[in-house]
Amino acid sequence: MNRSGSKHHHIEEEDKVNTRTIKENLRKRLAITATGIALAAASALAHAHGDVTPQAVDTSSLKQLGGTWVTVNPYRGNKEAIRIGDSAFNQNCARCHGLGAVSGGIAPDLRLLDVADDGTDEFFIGKVRNGVTRNGAVYMPPFEGMLTQEAMWAIRAWLETVHEN
Repeated sequence: MNRSGSKHHHIEEEDKVNTRTIKENLRKRLAITATGIALAAASALAHAHGDVTPQAVDTSSLKQLGGTWVTVNPYRGNKEAIRIGDSAFNQNCARCHGLGAVSGGIAPDLRLLDVADDGTDEFFIGKVRNGVTRNGAVYMPPFEGMLTQEAMWAIRAWLETVHEN
């Protein structure tokens, strides 16, 4: 009996060890899976900045500017352009620059741009058309070919209405 009892006891100990090993393996796999999910989510968030799919902007109610790019905002103070610019900003820019142009820290707060300044107009349109890249990192995608100059200037007209000193 001693011998069979000892054998039975040995089998129970093996079962406990196997159960512990299985539980430890499951914990490790869950931890690895959770880490993988967290890394995938972080990667998606990191790539979201600058990975914007531009939305169409209907500027048919505005004076069309033609194929030559202008360097001074032709829609400054134009109520229709401001209305269009508000919508266009929220569809295309707010993801990084924040709703109402109130930055959450990812991109510059555009309420602080100088207004009614031809040099600032040229700076603005240059950044929107060409985007911003530093050391190979895209901080802002180029919108030329995706948004019309009418849409870009409408956004600028709207930004001037939310300007803060």
